Amino acid sequence: MCGRFLLTVNAEMLREAFPQFRFPATYAPRYNIAPGQPVLVVPNDGTEEGTFFLWGLIPSWAKDPSIGNRLINARAETLAQKPSFRAAYRYRRCLILADGFYEWRKLPGKRMKIPYLVRLKSGQPFAFAGLWEEWHAPDGSQVRTCTIITTRPNELVARIHNRMPVILSPDAYATWLSTHPQSPPTLRSLLTPYPAEEMEAYAVSRRVNDARNEGPECIEPLTDDGFALG
Repeated sequence: MCGRFLLTVNAEMLREAFPQFRFPATYAPRYNIAPGQPVLVVPNDGTEEGTFFLWGLIPSWAKDPSIGNRLINARAETLAQKPSFRAAYRYRRCLILADGFYEWRKLPGKRMKIPYLVRLKSGQPFAFAGLWEEWHAPDGSQVRTCTIITTRPNELVARIHNRMPVILSPDAYATWLSTHPQSPPTLRSLLTPYPAEEMEAYAVSRRVNDARNEGPECIEPLTDDGFALG
């Protein structure tokens, strides 16, 4: 499960990393993005423009929007079968922009879990594979929401958690964002663990457990050797 992530780079750095897309001129750096909050996405709506959707997918047929609280992640292995995701998987895909995510590791013999920040060694932003939907509220308003696709972990993340979000390689963006329906086998081939050798992880403060906490303090490394992955 991916329940927290961050996007701290400025708009200029984001444009340099994703020159094929357009992004809002300004936005606030986020160090502890939580479900239910706005996230920066590029949907396959033909605009190639970044915009903000709420994190937690509400299917178009849903009667109660609270279902989005349970649909913050979607398992890559079952997207084509699950009623909540199969239409979006075929028609409504998106990139969800980030430069790191958190996973929680249970320490042997202890009840507490320690959060770890996982990111690229390069420090560059990247794109999660996501799905999106447009839900029409009873009052006539439209709400756009999204979910992050997860897969089995690579060798690094497996030491922390049994799932990880799908990070797409840049050469997969065109297929993933195609406005035409795509076959499940074609899409499934893109939903693999990101190479572990290009990533790093370290323990951080449990401040990130509380979604109200924000700021660079959330990503400061813990120095206790007992939390090291080595």
